[in-house]
Amino acid sequence: MTTLLKRVDREKLVLALAAPLLAVVTALAITSVVMGITGDDPFRAYQVMIDFGSKSDSQVWIINKAIPYYLSAVAVAIGFRMNLFNIGVDGQYRVAAFFAAVVGGALTLPGIVQIPVIILVAMACGAIWAGIAGYLKATRGVSEVITTIMLNFIAGSLISYFLQEGRLAERDENIVHTSDIPDSSHFFEISTRVQPIHGTVLIAVLAGVAYWFLLGRTRFGYDLRAVGRSQPAAEASGVSVTRTVITAMLLSGAVAGLVGMPTLLNESGHYGNDFPEGIGFTGIAIALLGRNHAVGMGLAALLWGFLERTGTQLEFEGYPQEIVGVMQGIIVLSVVVAYELVRRWGQRRQQRLVGEELAAQAAARGPRSTDDQDPAEVSA
Repeated sequence: MTTLLKRVDREKLVLALAAPLLAVVTALAITSVVMGITGDDPFRAYQVMIDFGSKSDSQVWIINKAIPYYLSAVAVAIGFRMNLFNIGVDGQYRVAAFFAAVVGGALTLPGIVQIPVIILVAMACGAIWAGIAGYLKATRGVSEVITTIMLNFIAGSLISYFLQEGRLAERDENIVHTSDIPDSSHFFEISTRVQPIHGTVLIAVLAGVAYWFLLGRTRFGYDLRAVGRSQPAAEASGVSVTRTVITAMLLSGAVAGLVGMPTLLNESGHYGNDFPEGIGFTGIAIALLGRNHAVGMGLAALLWGFLERTGTQLEFEGYPQEIVGVMQGIIVLSVVVAYELVRRWGQRRQQRLVGEELAAQAAARGPRSTDDQDPAEVSA
């Protein structure tokens, strides 16, 4: 049996490497075919992307861009781990960033105090907004997909109502935004030779570590995964499904509240009508691409930033603007399909190995003698 376990472990390692390799090869092949059909040279495109993406300023840009993408993916992945589809991260982070910006602009506390206050307000707002969907799901059985989609629209309308002169905003030429937070409340930056890296990368790292530890090394994480696999079985083992669903959505919303912090604390210093939107939906793709794994989502966020950064250079080189979107879609689709194919093949492979091991053990023991058999079997 020990030999079997070692073989299974080796199989898992091979499968873990085979899935992303198959996905990358498939994505490159399909993208090359698409480019070839449109008359573009795919190999030249890849060379342009590698050359431009390897520049120092591009690398810093990619890291800064990946920070909110990663936080969004972590927020989505918390729900995914228990089969909850939190499609409302976009609304949650915008509501959180807006009210955090309002509070930050109204306070004049020392930065060491005000920065945590802004972050906590953002996390609380995101948690409350997601908690609405979690409560309806746990107590009324309302689909979280429907409620979070509707809450996205409500979030946009709520922000539009308050983001007006005379309410909670002011006008600066064509931009309407909340009051600027004090300079002392801006997050630190990491200096480089080209441009600074946002200090909020530390928030992303801490969020990733907390996600890995909470869901993979605690009783709550086990309960959460158990509810996702089978609610009746989880209830039979003493897990409160209602409490777990609500808690998971609250945590997902709290992390979603952090998504807007890189922009608020490292870039704009306020929430305006030019605040980035759509990051929540990008997080869904990145969570799928990273297979809900803390490190995998980090690599996926960097890949997404790389594609967006190099896509601008491709357009400058004469390639269609839409080619980057095509590549992103193909990569996500290839990863999902590749992992599913490898998973199914791995299951069949392990079942065959177990069957062969059991058959070998039975053959080694040989046929049982009449004295060892059950009397009922002998009489039969």
